[in-house]
Amino acid sequence: MLEIKNITKVFNLTGNDEDKKIALNDVSITINDGDFITIIGGNGSGKSTLMNIIAGVFPPDSGDIILDGVSLNKLSEYKRAKYLGRVFQDPMLGTASNMSVLENLEIAYRRGNRQRLVWGFKKEHVKIFEQELIKFDLGLEQRLGQKVGLLSGGQRQALTLLMATIKKPKLLLLDEHTAALDPKTADKVLVFTDKIVKEHNLTTLMITHNMADALHYGNRLIMLNEGKVILDVANEEKSKLTVEALLSIFKESKNVVLDDKMILG
Repeated sequence: MLEIKNITKVFNLTGNDEDKKIALNDVSITINDGDFITIIGGNGSGKSTLMNIIAGVFPPDSGDIILDGVSLNKLSEYKRAKYLGRVFQDPMLGTASNMSVLENLEIAYRRGNRQRLVWGFKKEHVKIFEQELIKFDLGLEQRLGQKVGLLSGGQRQALTLLMATIKKPKLLLLDEHTAALDPKTADKVLVFTDKIVKEHNLTTLMITHNMADALHYGNRLIMLNEGKVILDVANEEKSKLTVEALLSIFKESKNVVLDDKMILG
């Protein structure tokens, strides 16, 4: 479904050889339709770089990203957007703060459609939005007319998740999407994430710093270190892993730098 083929990305802000940073080093991953992959790794392991290259934020130095047999390398970030849903760590991203909850959802619902100017909202759309928002249990269904900038971080992130998935994307990218939330709200958003991924069989990549969450959610787990895949386990093999086992793999890896945000569970 998605092929990441021999991706390499090197950053060098100064131009000096000693300042080169290999963010991704010849990374190849085949992602099957419906895979829900959790991605973990220490500081500078390449997690966010991988997601940014898939999304088209910047190009790889070599290699290719192939979605359903089509290379994405020549597509700009905005052209890839019709195939991808993405939720960032920062709840302020992914929504228009000066527009209402309803307006944000309507824009997301029309993603990929030919745009034309129309007045008002379709009643059937409003009903769909209300039914989906109720599932979060955050009171958002009662705030459709309010500006998104007035929402709490948790409410805004829940809204962003719904906007990213309300029109089924070919690939859902979750970039530490609960890291900025309080534990109770983060748990609600994660539970709903899991539910919506399963309901719509969404192919999903989720970066997380919580090892317990990485083990609990999804059918597959990938660990990165120094721009390389050092662990790729799925299904029964993944279900047998423990937080302690993941820590030992980290410690056995060369030059591993544990992220100070890493949560054991």
